[in-house]
Amino acid sequence: MRLYVLIYINLYDQNRGDYMDSQNQTPAMNQKIFNIDLSVETVSVYLICCNLSDNDMAISTKNLSSMWNGAEALLLEGLKDLEEQNILRKILSDREGNNIYKLLDVKRWKFS
Repeated sequence: MRLYVLIYINLYDQNRGDYMDSQNQTPAMNQKIFNIDLSVETVSVYLICCNLSDNDMAISTKNLSSMWNGAEALLLEGLKDLEEQNILRKILSDREGNNIYKLLDVKRWKFS
């Protein structure tokens, strides 16, 4: 669990320099992500999605790919897993793999 949090904080620090944004909004990351039986890669995709959201950037395959340093297949698998758990929803697609996603409220997550 600490590794994930450190990764998230490091991503946050790189892009913003602080943990909360200037409007005092709550960060997108929810600690319950660590209580679901997800792969390390899927949790990493989630943390990058949270980072993008917290920085008012689109959660898009383009933005995710620019921050992802693993195999593209693992990124796509992580996105699929997050969609299946109702953590992330695809809201726009051009049918060429350029998708935009939205993080869903934890109340909608599937804890299977």
